[in-house]
Amino acid sequence: MIIEEGGQYADLIRKAKRPLLILGPRILEDGILDKPLIHYATELAKVADIPVCATAHTKKKLLEQGLTPECAYDLVEIVNSLKSLEWSGVKREGNHDLVLFFGIRTDLLQQVLSTLKHYAPHLKTATLDKYYSPHASYSLPDFLHDKKWQKFLDAIIANLKEV
Repeated sequence: MIIEEGGQYADLIRKAKRPLLILGPRILEDGILDKPLIHYATELAKVADIPVCATAHTKKKLLEQGLTPECAYDLVEIVNSLKSLEWSGVKREGNHDLVLFFGIRTDLLQQVLSTLKHYAPHLKTATLDKYYSPHASYSLPDFLHDKKWQKFLDAIIANLKEV
């Protein structure tokens, strides 16, 4: 399902009982938007109080931004854990019901989402990258202009701050 308004995405996050934000190395790229992508990732995690899973080499930069990830896994490792109904989640409070992905290479993300779609039907998945992901439960549309993507991310954070 394509969600085209930041407020709808914020509602989706708000309704989740145990969301998880998985961050990939693309959040470390600068010069794409007015603010670094890591700013949006950390702001979202803090405002929505979402546990974070750092993948690749993102943990150090997240710590520098004042965000301590709940875990640091290889992407394939966290996906294997998410597939299991018995897994107790990153906080040991139960499996997650919504998993948000941000900053993961597009081809790898599509493989991950396809795996979860077929082997973890108990999960809803969502993406925060600027390209449509057909295997995600919820995806952003293709944002051909970075300014529109930035406005969308700002709208999610602003809506989450309202509550």
